[in-house]
Amino acid sequence: MDVGEVRVADDGDFERLKVLADKHDGWKVEYKKKDTTVWTKSTQQTEFKMIKLHTVYKDVSPALLFDVLMDPLYRKKWDVYMLESYDIGFLNPNNDVGYYSVRSPPPFKNRDFVLQRSWLQTEKESLILNHSVYHESVPPKKGFVRAVSYLTGLVIQPDGSSGTRLTYVTQCDPKGSLPACFVNKLTKIFAPNMAKKLRKACLEYTDWKQAHQPGFKPWLHPEQINLPKLDVSCCVSNGQEESPDDILDESLVEEQDIACFEELDNV
Repeated sequence: MDVGEVRVADDGDFERLKVLADKHDGWKVEYKKKDTTVWTKSTQQTEFKMIKLHTVYKDVSPALLFDVLMDPLYRKKWDVYMLESYDIGFLNPNNDVGYYSVRSPPPFKNRDFVLQRSWLQTEKESLILNHSVYHESVPPKKGFVRAVSYLTGLVIQPDGSSGTRLTYVTQCDPKGSLPACFVNKLTKIFAPNMAKKLRKACLEYTDWKQAHQPGFKPWLHPEQINLPKLDVSCCVSNGQEESPDDILDESLVEEQDIACFEELDNV
């Protein structure tokens, strides 16, 4: 789906994600260690590269990983970058729109997103997609740069009797004035770290969930959805959604500034 497009994801959208996950033509290996590989790929869409990560969790089931990725309350516990996250409304039981903001260490500005999330479960795999959209209830606000997700997707597949293969693909534009070379290098560093943090979150989820609404999983049980139905007319951009802080100059960052993010990542 294109940025700004709000509709129910169809089979073609998920098939495109699977092709990106499975095909490696034109991709460059940037990191490879044990069961984790990170690739990058340049596209004509933006100077910010597409990133792909593949990893294997031998001690995490596909169902557990899917729950961890879909549970918004638990994300507040394990995602050290998240400042705020909430749902706005739903299109159908497998497509919703929400707000997500992330913190950045000084001197960088915090970023936020408005995202449509779509997911599909089959007997063989689970797939999750998101891309940036507009919603009139969350216009750009002071203190944040409104970033853009062209595509972020996850493919979750079984590996052996109890393990999981995860493929993560993303292409985002942080907006503002961060140099593309800085962002591209930063992303390559954090993709493997994200995989490690996600595994740890999975191993701690079952105990946490037992104490936090253990039966509440609206991503599996549509009858539990308590969001308002999304009014698509509220998702039509007025063409003035650039953040007040988009003009802030972050163009003078240097390679050593990556250390600021590494310190945050180790929180």
